[in-house]
Amino acid sequence: MKPYFDAGDVQLYHGDCRRLLADLDVTADCVVADPPYGETSLAWDRWPDGWPDALLEVTRSMWCFGSMRMFLDRALQFGAWRLSQDMVWQKQNGSAFHADRFKRTHECITHWYRGAWAETYHEVPRAPYYGANVKVITAKRDRGYHLGDAKKNTHVAGSDRMMTSVLQVRNMQGRALHPTEKPAAVLSPLIEYACPPGGLVLDPFAGSGSTAVAARLLGRRAVLIEADERYCEVIARRLAQDVLPLGGEPG
Repeated sequence: MKPYFDAGDVQLYHGDCRRLLADLDVTADCVVADPPYGETSLAWDRWPDGWPDALLEVTRSMWCFGSMRMFLDRALQFGAWRLSQDMVWQKQNGSAFHADRFKRTHECITHWYRGAWAETYHEVPRAPYYGANVKVITAKRDRGYHLGDAKKNTHVAGSDRMMTSVLQVRNMQGRALHPTEKPAAVLSPLIEYACPPGGLVLDPFAGSGSTAVAARLLGRRAVLIEADERYCEVIARRLAQDVLPLGGEPG
C-alpha cells in the first residue's frame, strides 16, 4: 500500500485504521493512540468501534489517551488487552463541556499490553530532581509493612528520579494544529517508556502528527494513520520540515 506521505523514518497513511491495518504489513514496538472520546455532539467526536481489536496483531504494547468516562463506557472493547498502569496529564487549562460539573483540566493516559509482562519493553524515563537530599543514596529502604515485598525494592536518590504518574505540561492552547493536539512533553515519556531506541511507534489517530515529531526527536521511527485528509496535509507539511533535537516543544 502506497503511503500518503513518506519521509523515510515516518510513513503516513490516509484512511480508517480499522480497515488499513488489515492490509498494512507493520509490526510496532508500541502504539500511542488518542481516539475520539465520544463525549460530545461535535461532528469529529465519534468513537470508532472496534479499534482496540484492530491493533491486536500489530503490537503488544499500547498507550491510550482518554477520560475516565470513556474507559468505563467502553471497557469491553479493551477486553483482549491487559491494563498495566494509568497516568494523568494535568494541564493549565481545560474544557467545560457541562455547566453543572467541575471544569476538567486533566486527561487520563492508560498503558495496555498483551502476552507476558516480562517480555514487554518498558523503561521508565528519569526526570531531573532538585529537592532535598539530592546526594543521599539509600538502598533497600524499608517503606512500610503495607507494601509487602515491594518495600524491598532498591531506591537510589540522586540528581534524577523516576518520572511520576502525573505529567504537568501546558496544553497547546493558541498554537495547536488540531483540536486535540498533544504536546511533545506529554508524548515523549510515553514513547521512551514503551519503544526502544530505533524502534517503531504507530499512531492510528494521527491528528497533526505530534507523535511522529516526538518520535523523531527521540530517535524512533513512526507510522501514522489519519482518517481526515485535511490533517494528512497538515502532517505532510509539518514532517517535510527538518525536526532538530533542540530540547524544546516542536511548533
